[in-house]
Amino acid sequence: MDTKFSVAVHTLILIAESKVPLSSEEIAQSVGTNSSYIRKVLGPLKKEGIISSRQGVSGFSLEVNPQDLTLLQIYRALNQNPFFDIHQNPSNKCIVGRHIKSTLTNLLEDMESAINNELIKKTLNDCILKMKKELTTEELKQI
Repeated sequence: MDTKFSVAVHTLILIAESKVPLSSEEIAQSVGTNSSYIRKVLGPLKKEGIISSRQGVSGFSLEVNPQDLTLLQIYRALNQNPFFDIHQNPSNKCIVGRHIKSTLTNLLEDMESAINNELIKKTLNDCILKMKKELTTEELKQI
């Protein structure tokens, strides 16, 4: 799994908590990456209507209430593929190759279902509240 999901959640928390629209450069500085990667992550979120930006105006705005935005929605906006997949070309000449798909299919489907069930229970707001619990009094004043 790549880091797009964690970068997206990081970015969405920043956008949700900011009083002004944030540019990809400002977000990249917080995430510790470059602005082009941030734009690559934000593109699918914009396409799904989770965030918006306006022509000629720098910055992104959240279009969905953090309480209504599930982590599953964020994940699915970024990834159309299942969490787990089976390699496509196992050899039929090998006994393991002939049976690997049938051996793993139900297991991977169960794992996929379990992850989906957990991600749908959690919202962006849950992440914001968890983060705020960890902040010092001084850090809370900076938000």
